[in-house]
Amino acid sequence: MKDFKIWKSIIKDPVRITTTVAGQVVDKNIENSTDEDFESVEEQEKALAILTMALSPDIAQGFREYTSAKALWEALIEFYEGNEDMRETRQDMLRQRFNMFNYVPGETLEAQLQRFTTLNTEMTVAGIFYTNFII
Repeated sequence: MKDFKIWKSIIKDPVRITTTVAGQVVDKNIENSTDEDFESVEEQEKALAILTMALSPDIAQGFREYTSAKALWEALIEFYEGNEDMRETRQDMLRQRFNMFNYVPGETLEAQLQRFTTLNTEMTVAGIFYTNFII
């Protein structure tokens, strides 16, 4: 099942229940909050819980200070995908590995195909596509 409300909660800013009093935005009292107010906060909390539970305990430990789903999501992207320079470096390394791909003495054909498939998958994920293979 896909829950687009949860995804929306991840990509938008954290929800605060507010009201306007004398032209100034202030937090709304719980007694005056509507069901819609509570639902939006609940979706935000659910999104944070889903992201947190998807992480292994040792990885989640490093991201404990993030209290909103959006902040956690952005931190995960920054940590695992890196900035533009890191992505370019990763792509260059993958191209080099591809160009140097060769038979390893004692390696079975099955192991070589597995290694090639893994490299090809990593290249596709990194946005590298070769259309003409020379065999």
